[in-house]
Amino acid sequence: MGDDDPTGGPWNWAVGNRIDAELIRGALAGALELSVVPLGDDGAVLCDVYPVGGDFPTLVDVYLAPAGVAEEVAASAVAVRLGAALLLPDDTLNPTRYVLAEPDGTLRAVHVDEEETDDGPERRRVRPCTGLDPACAAGPGCGRSRFKPAAEPDRPAAA
Repeated sequence: MGDDDPTGGPWNWAVGNRIDAELIRGALAGALELSVVPLGDDGAVLCDVYPVGGDFPTLVDVYLAPAGVAEEVAASAVAVRLGAALLLPDDTLNPTRYVLAEPDGTLRAVHVDEEETDDGPERRRVRPCTGLDPACAAGPGCGRSRFKPAAEPDRPAAA
C-alpha cells in the first residue's frame, strides 16, 4: 500500500466462538461507526467471515480498515460487543504470539499453538505470554513488544 492510502491495511482476527457473520459485521460497524459489508458489496469496510476448527473457530478478515483506528482498539471494542475473545497479530515476529482481546475489553499478550489446515489456520491452547514460556524463546521480540509479558501470580515476568 502506498503512503497516500487512506486505509490501515487488512486485519486478520480469530474469534473464540462460532459467531454468525452478520453479528460480526454489525459489531465491527458499531465499533468503527462505518458501514461494514461482505466482500463484493459496496461499503466503507469489507469483512469476510468463515469457520475453521480449533479454539477460535471463526476467522475474520477486514479489508479497507480505516487508518486512523488502531487495530487493537477496534478488536477490543468488537470483543466487548460480541461477548467473545478475539485473537489478533501482535507487533513481534514471533509466530506463536498474539494479542488477546477479551470480552471485557482487556488486551494482553498470549501464545497460541497454530496448525494450518485446508480450511485455514486452527488456533489452540492459548496461554499468557510470561517471558518464560518456551514459545517466548522460539521467536524474537516478546520483551520488545508494546504488549509486555505478564508475570504469573507466583513468578515475575522475564523481559
